[in-house]
Amino acid sequence: MRRTYGRVRVGGTWLAVASGLMIATLVLHGPIAPDLHDQMTRIANRPMVWAVAHWIAAAGLSIYAVAGLVVLTSESRLTGGWWTTTAWAFLPVTALWTLTTAVAEATAVTDAVNSGNVEMFEAWWAFAEGKATGFAFLALAVAVIAGNEARSPERVTPGWAAWTAMLAGVASFTGWALGMWFEIGLGNLLWLASSILMSAWVVWFGVALTRSPVSAIPTADAH
Repeated sequence: MRRTYGRVRVGGTWLAVASGLMIATLVLHGPIAPDLHDQMTRIANRPMVWAVAHWIAAAGLSIYAVAGLVVLTSESRLTGGWWTTTAWAFLPVTALWTLTTAVAEATAVTDAVNSGNVEMFEAWWAFAEGKATGFAFLALAVAVIAGNEARSPERVTPGWAAWTAMLAGVASFTGWALGMWFEIGLGNLLWLASSILMSAWVVWFGVALTRSPVSAIPTADAH
């Protein structure tokens, strides 16, 4: 049991750190412009901020992957069901998938903007946009984790907060789909706001996990 508690607390620590970094990234990043030329102009106006934001994202996403793997091995109630185990497994996969976007935007995309190479920018932006889809599915994974937490009698954050985070995760996915797949400008604002709200709950959740014991999954021979 001590090992279970220890792993959950380690996982919670890294969850809080990762989400704190993602909040910083999202605030610096801002909403995505529907028009590519407008987006290129936005980056050109502050290339250093853009690059720093995405290096912070790369660090945060890497730590998300670590947190997910630690929790998966914790044998705790957090992974007690089919859907929750799947969600925690999705967390490192989607984080690593999106990590390539962060690195590409901090390097190749920024270099293309600085050199004024529109064709290079468009090519790398298409690559980054495709890989960034991973964040949309990371948001769905968080929604499942938050929903499970909201229904758990052992939850470590208030039920209303967990339900709000679940809705924010769904809204983040929806906003991404509307903004990037259907090119609806308001979708990008929805994605940004809901992603920050979702990440704020994950920070709260992570910190709470470091302070509260989380029980192991009951086994058949448990007494």
